[in-house]
Amino acid sequence: MEKLLEIKNLTKKFSKGKDFLGKSKGFVYALNGINLDIYKGETLGLVGESGCGKSTAGRCIIRLIEPDSGNIIFEKKDLLLLSNKELKEIRKDMQIIFQNPYSSLNPRMKIKDILIEPLKLNTNLSKKEMEKKVDEILADVGLSSNIKDNFPHEFSGGQRQRIVIAKALILNPKFIIADEPISALDLSIQAQIIKLLKELKEKFNLTYIFISHDLSTIEYFCDRVAVMYLGEIVELGESQELFNNPLHPYTQILLNSIPKVEFKTQKKTIEIIGEPPSNEQITKGCKFAPRCPFAKNICKEKEPPVIFISKEHSAKCFLLK
Repeated sequence: MEKLLEIKNLTKKFSKGKDFLGKSKGFVYALNGINLDIYKGETLGLVGESGCGKSTAGRCIIRLIEPDSGNIIFEKKDLLLLSNKELKEIRKDMQIIFQNPYSSLNPRMKIKDILIEPLKLNTNLSKKEMEKKVDEILADVGLSSNIKDNFPHEFSGGQRQRIVIAKALILNPKFIIADEPISALDLSIQAQIIKLLKELKEKFNLTYIFISHDLSTIEYFCDRVAVMYLGEIVELGESQELFNNPLHPYTQILLNSIPKVEFKTQKKTIEIIGEPPSNEQITKGCKFAPRCPFAKNICKEKEPPVIFISKEHSAKCFLLK
């Protein structure tokens, strides 16, 4: 498969501010050198607990947040080396859908103005051509062109998310980051939005990074899955392989959290220990070791290697050696 995006050693830290003497309180390390390849036409799921860095990763990839170091190579161009003019041109091919559809839309603008704005900034289309494009994209997301003169507050959450998706698609992008796009919606509406995203992927030949904590949706929707813990990718594999044969203890614990109906006596599940520590509390060894029920001495002393059990399935864990 052809690579659309390569992420190499991406890092990002955030300042914790200063004390009353003006001395730095240190940093929170959100990303610790993540590496990912995204292939054309696939949906890559990014999962993990809140605070693991998955949303920061999405924002850094599209450069809404500037990473501290690393490489983001999109169609063989490193986004971190581009000029503002070059970046503006390539951003038409990369869009993001956020969790809260209402905060993604300007409440003072009509829907037609929200959708036309990207076209005004990035194309030379006439007014008539832009209005036609708006009608077409609204139809693609299942909305009537009659809503164009309405404001965002006049719609339900599901309708607003469809408008946000229309806005992301209006420039015909190749790559979309969907950052928790259904978590703010009712369950019945979630299913509709996932179905819509699948249909749009096929129609427009899109590539997705789908960020979510909903493992059932990830299993259904994604081709491959990357599991994140404290700013690192601890397991990566094809969706069905990863769900059927999780390698990393953290992945196993996450999958045990999926609600299941059982009619027989359940086996004892793996339990996680304590709360996630901060990155600065772990100076060496595996970051998951303080919470891992299987941790060995070596796990607390050395950084675990990435071990491949197949070409597409790997995990960062000493237990696999």
